[in-house]
Amino acid sequence: MRTKSAATVLALVGALAAAGVNAQTIRVANQGDALSLDPHSLNESLQLSVTGNVYEPLVGRNKDLSLAPALATSWKQTSPTVWRFELRKGVTFHDGTPFTADDVVFSMARVSGEGSDLKSNTNDIKEVRKVNDFAIDIETREPFPILPDVLTTVYMLSKKWCETNNATKPVDRRKGIENTASFKANGTGPFRVRERQPNVRTTFSRNATYWGKIEGNVQDVVFTPIGNDATRVAALLSGEVDVMEPVPVQDIARVNSSPNTKAVTGPELRTIFLGMDQKRDELLYSSVKGKNPFKDKRVRQAFYQAIDIDGIQKTVMRGASNNTALMVGPGINGFLPEQNKRLPYDAEAAKKLLADAGYPAGFEVTMNCPNDRYVNDARICQAVAANLARINVKVNLQAETKGTYFPKILRRDTSFYLLGWTPTTYDAHNALNALMVCPDDKGAGQFNLGAYCNPKLDELTKKIQSETDKTKRSAMIKEAFDIHTADVGHLPLHQQALAWGVSKKITLVQLADNYMPFKWMSINK
Repeated sequence: MRTKSAATVLALVGALAAAGVNAQTIRVANQGDALSLDPHSLNESLQLSVTGNVYEPLVGRNKDLSLAPALATSWKQTSPTVWRFELRKGVTFHDGTPFTADDVVFSMARVSGEGSDLKSNTNDIKEVRKVNDFAIDIETREPFPILPDVLTTVYMLSKKWCETNNATKPVDRRKGIENTASFKANGTGPFRVRERQPNVRTTFSRNATYWGKIEGNVQDVVFTPIGNDATRVAALLSGEVDVMEPVPVQDIARVNSSPNTKAVTGPELRTIFLGMDQKRDELLYSSVKGKNPFKDKRVRQAFYQAIDIDGIQKTVMRGASNNTALMVGPGINGFLPEQNKRLPYDAEAAKKLLADAGYPAGFEVTMNCPNDRYVNDARICQAVAANLARINVKVNLQAETKGTYFPKILRRDTSFYLLGWTPTTYDAHNALNALMVCPDDKGAGQFNLGAYCNPKLDELTKKIQSETDKTKRSAMIKEAFDIHTADVGHLPLHQQALAWGVSKKITLVQLADNYMPFKWMSINK
């Protein structure tokens, strides 16, 4: 009798054959798909990684994650609040249109406007001005010494192409609005999109007119979402895919024991955490009526201390995680080991906190969780729900594919949720500005989905942004994290580990931000 995994792998063989796989093709599988080809529509690592092979920013990253010239060849501050970017000449979009300053001004306005999921990257930019065809100035509201770092995931689109294709505004995932940029792409990057079938496969072809060097020898990449863990592992072991991620933690040894595959592992900069609606006077999805229990710090702390994080690390993550008390982890500027001390797991103390807050019998609440985005995401949520049941909190777990999960929580249609975050600047300011400051309509706190708010933390975040003295800046980051920890603003869980399954005939570069640049992938001869 053929197993379901084997049958699915055979179906995958047919799909890959239909995609026109050749000898210089690398077949990549992931547990999920990029939800859109629009690089401004979702501030998610997988989305930005996939589209980052097609589109490019002004400032890129080297293999060691240091800054590298991309569509800008150089940058400098001409005053405390103005940056001059010299643009690369001779670059064309995939349709042959020349890249100029007009495209930068357009793209910066687009990423800052309605529907964009990357507003938090640009909320402190006052104006973008064209100097000439190959130079632009960016003026910020306050001094912003890490602006080049912030721009590494702000990708440039063709003004002409967007206007022609009615794609001048980003695809708004919250509202389910689509446009041409959802399904077609026209970037300047090392790969072009040859075919797009959402949630089935996307085929990329090497850009023969790329301005830069493509180190790898791969000609085509077939990207296929395979949500089922067992099927994904079977596809790798059978040779039907060449690269896949993530490898389920329980299968790492199996992948390494195969003569043809290996697991490429390493630390990841992503922090997994729980958030709670702290703004509404009554939760949308709870048995408590007339008030919001999450507005009470004692309730938030009770949830925190009810979570057996060591148990999750051992049984769910199989040791492939680092427990955390902070919203950033090692490798992020501003992380201090001495601050990384969790409150103790103590179910009895948690019960007392709930009783003191007026909930001696607990209450019921719905928890939103993806089941195909982070390592063992649904299982983490199941474990949290089981932990909370011990303090008489009944969790109605709503685990779903990220295609419906992200639009739901990003429009704040949630009371209690799980999320992961990798600071794209590798600096604590990114997490503070996106996750912890009070949300506003300019993009600050864009992913503070429960609307935690402390004006003192906001004030510090603004100072951190503009402070150039490293000692003073580090002290302010520490103070901001101390405030957030004392408030129990979120419930940090852990940093997950990277695990990619790779055929031994493939050479690639694994980055700590979990991006996968195709230009550094090769098939060994």
